[in-house]
Amino acid sequence: MMDKIFRAISMVAIIVLLASLLLSFFVLYGYFNQGFQSTLKSSAAYISEGVESNGLSYLQALPEEALRITWISADGTVLFDTLGDADSLENHLQREEIVEAQKNGVGSSTRYSKTYGEKTYYYAKRLADGSFLRVADTQHSVTSILWNMAQPIALIFLTAIVLSAVIGTRLSKQIVAPLNQLDLGAPEQCKAYPEITPLIRRIRTQNLVISEQIEQLERQQQEFAQITERMPEGLLILDQAGILLSKNDSAARLLGLPADTLCIGAELFTLPFDNVLQNAVREALSGVHAERHWLHDEQHILITASPVVTSGNVSGAVVVLLDETEKERGDAMRREFTANVSHELKTPLTVISGTAEILKDGLVKPEDVRHFGENIYLESQRLIALVNDILELSRLDENVQAPEKTDVELHAVAESVCDRLHDTALSHGVTLRLRGIEVHVNGVARILDEIIYNLVDNAIKYNRAGGFAEVETAMRDGRAVLIVRDNGIGIPPAHQARIFERFYRVDKSHSRAIGGTGLGLSIVKHGAAFHNAEVSLESEPGIGTTIEIRF
Repeated sequence: MMDKIFRAISMVAIIVLLASLLLSFFVLYGYFNQGFQSTLKSSAAYISEGVESNGLSYLQALPEEALRITWISADGTVLFDTLGDADSLENHLQREEIVEAQKNGVGSSTRYSKTYGEKTYYYAKRLADGSFLRVADTQHSVTSILWNMAQPIALIFLTAIVLSAVIGTRLSKQIVAPLNQLDLGAPEQCKAYPEITPLIRRIRTQNLVISEQIEQLERQQQEFAQITERMPEGLLILDQAGILLSKNDSAARLLGLPADTLCIGAELFTLPFDNVLQNAVREALSGVHAERHWLHDEQHILITASPVVTSGNVSGAVVVLLDETEKERGDAMRREFTANVSHELKTPLTVISGTAEILKDGLVKPEDVRHFGENIYLESQRLIALVNDILELSRLDENVQAPEKTDVELHAVAESVCDRLHDTALSHGVTLRLRGIEVHVNGVARILDEIIYNLVDNAIKYNRAGGFAEVETAMRDGRAVLIVRDNGIGIPPAHQARIFERFYRVDKSHSRAIGGTGLGLSIVKHGAAFHNAEVSLESEPGIGTTIEIRF
C-alpha cells in the first residue's frame, strides 16, 4: 500500500508541478515578450520625434543604452548607428524591417542567433523626410531560458519526490493504523487470526449501527420540521391527488389564509387560491417543473412547483413560495435610476453634438465660435461632474473595498471646503461663513469632504445675491454635529421628502442653469449612512434651508 500511495502522490506532484511550471513560463514569457516589443515601439516613437526635430545632433547627444539605434536614409545608406561606424555598414534598404516600413510606415523583423541562443527584434519607422529610424534589442529564446532553468527545475522535482515519499509514508501509517486499531466490541473474545478480526468486530456491531441510523433519521426528521417552521419561504408538500401532506406557517402567511384553513389533509384545489398557484401545482403533478410569478395582495410571490418522482412515477409535488416584493421594488428603483441616467447623459451629449455639428458645417460666424466652444466646454464639464457623482454613489452603494476609517477633524475639513468654494460664493454674491469648534469623527476624510462640499455648494447655488451660507461644527450630547444653513430660496414642503433621491430636482430649469447633476444630496445621504450618521432637514421657501448631520 505504501508503494502505491508513494507512486500516486509522486506522479500527481510531478504532473502538477510540470504543468504549473510550463503554463507559468509560457504565460510570463508571452507577457514579457509583448512588453518587450511594446517598449521597443515606444522608444522608437519618442526617438523618431527627436530625430525629426533635431536630426543627427539628437542621436549623438543620446546617452549610451542597451538599445541599438540606427538612422537610415531613404536610399538605404546608414547615417548613424550606436554600435559602430555608420560608413562601414552595408546598405540597409533590403532589410526586412526597412522593406516593410517603406510599405506600411512601420516594420519589424526578428533574427535568431543559434550560437548565443538569442533573438534580436528590429523595429523600423519611416520618418517624415523618407528616412528610417530603426531600434533593436536582444532577448533570450525559449530554449535558452529553459536550459538555464534546468537545474532549479530538477531540484524542484527532486524535492517533490522526497516530499511524496515522506507524505506517502505518513499517509500509509495513518490509513492502516485505524483499521488495525478498531475496537467495536470485545476483541479479546475473538479467536480468529488477526487479519480477520476487524471484519468480525464490524459484523457484531451491525445491529447497533442500524439502531443508531434509525435514531439519526428521526432526529433529522425533527430538525427538518424545525427548519421549515423557521423558513421565511412558504413550503407545501402534496401527494399525487393534491392532498396537503406538510406545510409551514410561512405558507399560510404568504397565501393570506388562516392556519386552520390551510391544514394537513386539505385538498389544495378546493381551497380559495388563485388559478396561478393551482395551475403551477397541476403542471408539477403532471411531471413538469413549473415557475410562476403571482401578484397577491400587493405582494410579488415566486411560485416554484417541482414534481416528486418515485420509481419513475410522479408521487407528489413540492411547492416553494418566495416573497420577492422587496426584489421587485429594488428592480423598479434600478429601472428608474437607469432611465434617469440615460436622460441626464443624453441632454449634455445632445447639446455637444448639436453645437459641434453647427461648427462642422461652418454655420457659425467667426465672432461666435468662442461662444459655441464655451457651450461645448460647459456641457462637457457637466457630463464629467455627472459621471463622477454616479461613480461616487456606486462606491457608497456597493461598499466595495471600503476605505479604512480614521480620526478626522471635521472643522478642518469644513474649513478646506469653504476655502475651495470661496470664489464660487463671491461670484454668486453669497457670504460664506464658518463657525464652531474642533470636533473629531471616526470616518473617511474623502467621503466627509464630499458631504460637506455638496451641502455648501447647494447652499451657495440655491441662494440669492446678498444671501449667506454658513457651516457650523459642534458637539451635542456627546455627538459631533455638522450644520449647513442658508437664507436662500428654500424648499417647498411637498418636495422635502424626496430631495435626497437620485436625480430629483425641485426646479429642473434652475438646476440645469447652475450645472447641477441632481446627485449631490443623494451622495450626502449615502455618505452619512456610511458613517452611521443621521440627516435632518428644515426648510421654508423664501427663508432658507438648514441641514444637520449628527454623527
